[in-house]
Amino acid sequence: MDKYKFKTNIKCNACKSAVTPFLNKESRISKWDVDLSDPSRILSVEGDNIDSKEIVELISAAGYIIQEI
Repeated sequence: MDKYKFKTNIKCNACKSAVTPFLNKESRISKWDVDLSDPSRILSVEGDNIDSKEIVELISAAGYIIQEI
């Protein structure tokens, strides 16, 4: 199981809802969440056989800024 953390500009539950279809369509992602209480809006992703670049592409396709930490 691979685990990644990213700094994002996902600011609210509506933003979180906007990225949900992008992350949920990727079958290799088993779990994800955005900590909206953290000023850096940390996205945590767990999955198998997926790399951080692919996750960055998914969030970017949804229209959000993402940076691996």
